[in-house]
Amino acid sequence: MATALVANGDFSSGKSPDPVTGRFAAVYSEVQNSRLDHSLPLPSVLQKPFKVVAGPPSSAAGNPDEIAKLFPCLFGQPSAMLVPGDSAELSSSQSLKIGVVLSGGQAPGGHNVISGVFDYLQSRCKGSTLYGFRGGPAGIMKCKYVVLTPEYIYPYRNQGGFDMICSGRDKIETPEQFKQAEETAKKLDLDGLVVIGGDDSNTNACLLAENFRSKNLKARVIGCPKTIDGDLKSKEVPISFGFDTACKIYAEMIGNVMIDARSTGKYYHFVRLMGRAASHITLECALQTHPNITLIGEEVAAKQQTLKNVTDYIVDAICKRAELGYNYGVILIPEGLIDFIPEVQQLIAELNEILAHEVVDEGGAWKKKLKVESLQLFELLPPAIQEQLMLERDPHGNVQVAKIETEKMLIQMVETELEHRKQMGAYKDQFKGQSHFFGYEGRCGMPSNFDSTYCYALGFAAGALLHSGKTGLISSVGNLAAPVEEWTVGGTALTSLMDVERRHGKFKPVIKKAMVELDGAPFKKFASMREEWALNNRYISPGPIQFIGPVADKVNHTLLLELGIHA
Repeated sequence: MATALVANGDFSSGKSPDPVTGRFAAVYSEVQNSRLDHSLPLPSVLQKPFKVVAGPPSSAAGNPDEIAKLFPCLFGQPSAMLVPGDSAELSSSQSLKIGVVLSGGQAPGGHNVISGVFDYLQSRCKGSTLYGFRGGPAGIMKCKYVVLTPEYIYPYRNQGGFDMICSGRDKIETPEQFKQAEETAKKLDLDGLVVIGGDDSNTNACLLAENFRSKNLKARVIGCPKTIDGDLKSKEVPISFGFDTACKIYAEMIGNVMIDARSTGKYYHFVRLMGRAASHITLECALQTHPNITLIGEEVAAKQQTLKNVTDYIVDAICKRAELGYNYGVILIPEGLIDFIPEVQQLIAELNEILAHEVVDEGGAWKKKLKVESLQLFELLPPAIQEQLMLERDPHGNVQVAKIETEKMLIQMVETELEHRKQMGAYKDQFKGQSHFFGYEGRCGMPSNFDSTYCYALGFAAGALLHSGKTGLISSVGNLAAPVEEWTVGGTALTSLMDVERRHGKFKPVIKKAMVELDGAPFKKFASMREEWALNNRYISPGPIQFIGPVADKVNHTLLLELGIHA
């Protein structure tokens, strides 16, 4: 039976003590209630006294000279590792004032990061205060916050979403915005700030750390790796949180679609999955479910494939399956596929230039500015996709690929090619395509056991790093294939993850996105099996995320394979 949950622990009253968030008066399911008091193990190094040891000086992921110029106060600083032992620097009687902010898109586990920071302060720094900045970085600039208490945090433990303090996509990047952040840090007398976000947000966290240090503010800044896309990772940061949960949610939905395809025997399901810049989600879901066809954007780019090449690849498989008596199947497509096709990239670049300098008229005179090849490609695309390519760009000047229905475009192109082959006698069946986009459904699910525990450890680590006076690091928890007690804990220099991009005539620091490596273990595993999956139905329907039982603690294939463990 579901019960009404409120912050003061009274499960019968429906009153909400807070007018901003509805979570306090939310009706919780039995599963949600059971997760509230689910205790989380910690790495052994966080359970006992520890000291922080420094590693060797760090460099950058690329262009170290430019990164050094952009971060004169932080560049070259070592990463940090927590090891057992007493540290004279860490006083349990020292009370700290720490802020925490959620930045960017939601990812399962964010609440547990905040819970981890809070519990660290409660256990190691008595009398400390944790401020939750509301609505993302804008909350810092506007000094809009809530003081987090045990009663406030409790309803969010092991729960999905970012609604404890909510998130936002604002950036702190102009002199005026940095000044606003400085004023907030001074007003609240902050000792530190934890920024929970993806690559852009952690780049911003590093810029904030550099700014605070250059102004001799005592506030230090620590980042936490968040993104379901899985493109924020390195040797020191093995995985971003949320990826494990999101992929398991999508895999359940794909498994359901597979059973439907086999049940009706007459539909091809084209499933577009989140992941604008990298195809990690699509690859992981393929490894979990064994679809007939999976497109990996990085492979398409490496092979310089055209839209026709991609279409023919799908059509060839459909024709071969028809010969075996299968007139159905499941096809996975990464959200950013269209961005990986070289000829489409060229078309988009030309469209960006046109849209930046003139108003597009309905008469189509602007098309004369396209190169012949780009115009031919544009005219080949279905009208709906043409319109979507002309939509307003995002703040970075990029096409908003989430709004381009690539799966519907491919269905139409496949349909046209199959009709052509039917006329030539190479295909005799009826093709019926069904389109799906699995996106936001995966961002706020209840975190898996792995993400719950990983996030809690990341939060604890962030608290420890701030307590020890560190800044400009990203919370890093490693050795993740081992039991939790054996996980390693530390912080990685954010500047070591950075490269630069030339934007508007200036070098801008960016954390380098981790793409699917075609010579990496996850892709090699997939490539060795995809022909078998294409022609035979080796579908796996993993079902919903399990919190107890034999597979509850199972970790995603990508992480295990990257760590050299057979998944």
